[in-house]
Amino acid sequence: MAQIELKNVQKFFGPVQVIKDMDLTINDGEFVVMLGQSGCGKTTTLRAIAGLETVTSGEIFIDGVAVHEKKAADRDIAFVFQSFSLYPHMNVYENIAFPLRAVGMSNAERDKAVKEVAEILQITALLDRRPSALAGGDMQRVAIGRALVRRPKALLMDEPIGALDAKLREEMRSEIKRLHISRGSTSVYVTHDQIEAMSLADRIVIMHDGLLQQIGAPDEVYLKPANLFVAEFVGSPVMNVADVVLETSGGQTQVRLGRGDTGFHFPAGLTNHLRETGADIALGIRPEAVSLQHDARDGYIPVETTNIEPLGSHDIVDVRLGDTFLRARTESGFVSGEGQQVWVNIDPAQAHFFDRSSGLALRGQN
Repeated sequence: MAQIELKNVQKFFGPVQVIKDMDLTINDGEFVVMLGQSGCGKTTTLRAIAGLETVTSGEIFIDGVAVHEKKAADRDIAFVFQSFSLYPHMNVYENIAFPLRAVGMSNAERDKAVKEVAEILQITALLDRRPSALAGGDMQRVAIGRALVRRPKALLMDEPIGALDAKLREEMRSEIKRLHISRGSTSVYVTHDQIEAMSLADRIVIMHDGLLQQIGAPDEVYLKPANLFVAEFVGSPVMNVADVVLETSGGQTQVRLGRGDTGFHFPAGLTNHLRETGADIALGIRPEAVSLQHDARDGYIPVETTNIEPLGSHDIVDVRLGDTFLRARTESGFVSGEGQQVWVNIDPAQAHFFDRSSGLALRGQN
C-alpha cells in the first residue's frame, strides 16, 4: 500500500490551466473519491498520478519517492478505466493473468494469484468465459481483477461503473467498497456522481474549474460545506439558496428571503456575527430542514405548493415564498397536489450562511 502526495501541481493544455495549485495527501489504505462536474480536472489529476499525463509543474510522491518524472510503468499503480478494455480473444482467466505473464511470473504463482483475485471478486465460475459472454457488471469485475492481480501500491479508478445501468451501479458500489475493505488498498476513485462519492469515500475531494473546493469525510462536506459551490453541488435534491436580509430586534433576528415582507425568526445569537462581516448574505437550507404543516403554527409562514415530486419513500414539495422558491422533503403523500396552502418554517440549527460575493461559508452560526 502507499501514501500519495501532490505538491503544488499545475497542469496546462496550451493556454488552458486544468489543475491549479493542487496540494493533496492521500493516506495509506485510504479510499478517496474525487468528485466534480465534467471538465473540472479530476480525471486529469488521476491520470497525472498514474503517469498517463505529465504535469506542467509541481511534484507527485508515492511513499515519499518523487514519481512525477517517472514513466507510468515505473510507478506500480493500477488503473481501471470506464471502458472495460478487455481482450476479446482471451477468456477471463487469461485477461486477468495477462499482466503477470508480461512480467514473467511462473505458471504456478500466476495461477494462484488469478484464482485468489477471482475468488475475492466472486467471478471464479466465469474464468473460462470470453468477455462477449459476460454481463456489464461482470466485465467490470474482470477489469478490476486485472488491475489488482499485481498487488499494486495504489488502485486508481476513473468512473469505472459509469457505463452500467442503475441497478448494476448500485451492486458494483457495494462490491468495490467490500473489495477495498478486504484488501485495504490505497484507492483513488473519480466520479461526477455524488451518490457514489458519499457511499464509497473515506474522504471526498471536491473540485471545480481545476481548484480544490473542499476535502472532508462525506458527512462533513454535506453538513458543513465550505462554500456555495459545495453546498449546491452535494446533496439531492440540492440545497435551497436564497439572498436574505437580516433584521434584529428584541433578541431575535428576522431572516427575510428575497424581497419578501415576512421572514423566519432566528435566535439573535445565531446571526449576530454575520452583521460584522458586512457581506451580502445568502442563506442555504437543505430540503430536510424545511418543515411543512397543514395548519397555522407559531413561526410558520403561509405559502402555496407549486410542484410535487413523488419519490416513493418521500416527496419533494416546492413552495413559493414571495419571489423565492423553497424545496421541502416530506413524507409520501403529505401534499395532495399543486396550489394547496400549507405553512412553512426552517430549522435555524441547520441553516448555513454564505458571503454571496466570495461564495465562502460564514462559520459560527451552528
